[in-house]
Amino acid sequence: MRLVASEVRRLRGVRSTWVVVAGALLVNAAVAAFSATRLPAGELAVPDAVRSVAAVVPVLPLPLTALAAAVLGALAYGNEARWPGLPASRVTLGRRLGALLAKSLVVGAVAALLAVAVLGVNAVAVRLALPVGVDASALLGLSDLPAGPFAAGGIGRPLAAYAALAVAGGWAGLLITSLVRSALAGVLLTGALPALLEPTAGLLLHRTGRNWPVWVRELLPFQYGLDWVRGAADRTAGALDGTVAAALLAPAALLVLAAVLVQLRRRSL
Repeated sequence: MRLVASEVRRLRGVRSTWVVVAGALLVNAAVAAFSATRLPAGELAVPDAVRSVAAVVPVLPLPLTALAAAVLGALAYGNEARWPGLPASRVTLGRRLGALLAKSLVVGAVAALLAVAVLGVNAVAVRLALPVGVDASALLGLSDLPAGPFAAGGIGRPLAAYAALAVAGGWAGLLITSLVRSALAGVLLTGALPALLEPTAGLLLHRTGRNWPVWVRELLPFQYGLDWVRGAADRTAGALDGTVAAALLAPAALLVLAAVLVQLRRRSL
């Protein structure tokens, strides 16, 4: 707990943290409002509501919030390199791994809170920017969904995945930066991960005759090589099966393993 408290103080006391958080909130709200102004009149479809509230930018590999979380994760390690929290006499492997775990916990919690805050601000921005004649009941996930927003086809599931992507982005930024020891390189490599993961999982779905779930397409707008996958799908996967889940989790496990192995060879974080 002492390491976690130290990481919280470090993150809270660095100006770059607040700059990234404020920038993420402002940019997301601006993109969400702009997306809302382009919505057609009539009942707001759930996919359109998701893309607007999530502030999806088609040219980016990840949602803006996930990229901001990756920056926070990279800076958490970069700040450690600039102002070491462990003195030279206390850099045992256990302490280094404990510090890395503490950073992961703090970055994950901050990323989740940032995602919730962004979704709240974006929802308000979208509601205020909606053109006259647009029915926003789908924005709340209540339209024709007796079971609530987390029912199939509701807005709850993709937005929950949105928060999960933000946490994953923060962890990836932290762990990749721990490998390359450069915050900038860590952020760039984190943004490049979807270019590897999306085609792999898409190919596995293609071989099983399935397609990406609709809510995945809504949150991962760049769609590397998925256009040809769509045309060959006999049915749409309601959820990622075990094979695809393994394809997505295997790189994460390898990244964690690499971060641990690197610490075995170092004398400092």
